Amino acid sequence: MTTFKDIFGNLHGGKILDVATGTGRFAEVLKEDLASYTEIIGIDTSDRAQQAFQSHFDDPSIRFMQMDANTLDFPDASFDTVSISYSLHHLPEPLCVLNEMKRVLKPGGHFIVSEMYCDSQAETQMTHVLLHHWWAAVDTARGVCHNPTYPRAEIVSMLGTLGLDFSFHDLVDLTDDPLAADTVTEIDGIIDQYVQERIQGVPGEEKLRIQGEALRKRAHEIGFHGASVLVAVGQKS
Repeated sequence: MTTFKDIFGNLHGGKILDVATGTGRFAEVLKEDLASYTEIIGIDTSDRAQQAFQSHFDDPSIRFMQMDANTLDFPDASFDTVSISYSLHHLPEPLCVLNEMKRVLKPGGHFIVSEMYCDSQAETQMTHVLLHHWWAAVDTARGVCHNPTYPRAEIVSMLGTLGLDFSFHDLVDLTDDPLAADTVTEIDGIIDQYVQERIQGVPGEEKLRIQGEALRKRAHEIGFHGASVLVAVGQKS
């Protein structure tokens, strides 16, 4: 089974920009699994993300900046590595963001994308995909940009517009028990949270509620594994 350490273990990150960093989960992956780095800057537009990120890291070389990824406030060729993880499907204009990332990347620098995809999944993984698409539908009804996840080929095609030389790696983990009690309980809790806090009063509320209960039943009967993730590592000439 391929891991992030297998992919990143020989890469020297230098000065890193992690776009749409959220709580800093992928910044943590880069910190732990790259061969080295000098600085990690995570950017996001969310106040909540800033608070979570800053509480997560107690390291002056890892910091948060509130910024719109569509118009990065950095000069050309500012970073040795740029990254974005689990976020392309959250962006209204993903190609705009990807091109901004390319602009601020130094020649010879690494361009890292990590994104789950929706096709070629095991049945237990499809539980994750369908849940994610339900979450996207709920957020969209609330006026939040959250698109369904892309097919693998569409991610590859999107990255192909950048003119970089990418290598592609698939992360698949089916080792855990898909019907483990703690896993199913966690999914129940997430569905409950969406039903109680996010669905009420939105357009299509009843349909979304029914879909959520169907997904709960699926998780209890079929189980859950995380969806496969495409990790792309490109280099700017």
